[in-house]
Amino acid sequence: MPVNADADGVTSESEGNLPINELFYSLQGEGVLAGVPTVFVRTSGCNLRCWFCDSYHTSWEPTHAWMDVEGILVEVESHEQCEHVVVTGGEPMMHTGVVELLDQLSADGYHTTVETNGTIHRDAAIDLASISPKLASSTPTPAKDPKGEGEWEDKHEERRVDMDALSSLVEQYEFQLKFVVTGEQDMPEIESLLGRLRQSTTQRIRNDDVLLMPEGATRERLEETREATAELAMEYGYRYTPRLHVDLWNDASGT
Repeated sequence: MPVNADADGVTSESEGNLPINELFYSLQGEGVLAGVPTVFVRTSGCNLRCWFCDSYHTSWEPTHAWMDVEGILVEVESHEQCEHVVVTGGEPMMHTGVVELLDQLSADGYHTTVETNGTIHRDAAIDLASISPKLASSTPTPAKDPKGEGEWEDKHEERRVDMDALSSLVEQYEFQLKFVVTGEQDMPEIESLLGRLRQSTTQRIRNDDVLLMPEGATRERLEETREATAELAMEYGYRYTPRLHVDLWNDASGT
């Protein structure tokens, strides 16, 4: 259901409640767990505005219903065969209630993954922090802004990398660093960011921890980007990750 949202795309949360855009059972489409049956809990609201965002209704035009943690758990538990839960967004770490949700999911025996842009650190029961730092190529300039207004350009650029939060996430949790690649021009920034991160933390960051993912929310777009991204992964020694859900179901919601 549509709601009136604040500048970051979510209304003030009630105690114990979370803004949930969708909750569904599917296959993990990205990263080291690609192909694993998973329940996805997608929160609404984001502190960034990537022009290529594949969850438009959690950021640019956020929609959600309020659910308490107990209600979310009931929905998750209805998929009795599933052991993995992904909490995603938007940016789920914006919401204080996500800590209670993750802690309870862990207590109930689920493997928890959080999909985050890496700008917010929280202390929670996270088995895998799937961190996707945003590059300069994600910034919604007026020419790329899907709404054509460009009003988020400066705010997005200021917020998109928080080295303190990134370092804390890498040091506290098992992690993968997943970069959306729009082309070869992204590689110098990826190399630079990884260099800074390796200097700011004592945690070892292996090339195997770095995943390059082709930009594209549709099969048609992935046809244009996947081969070049795969070749860059081989050239630089990083991992390539598919977008399996797009390959299987294109841009359908609930996948």
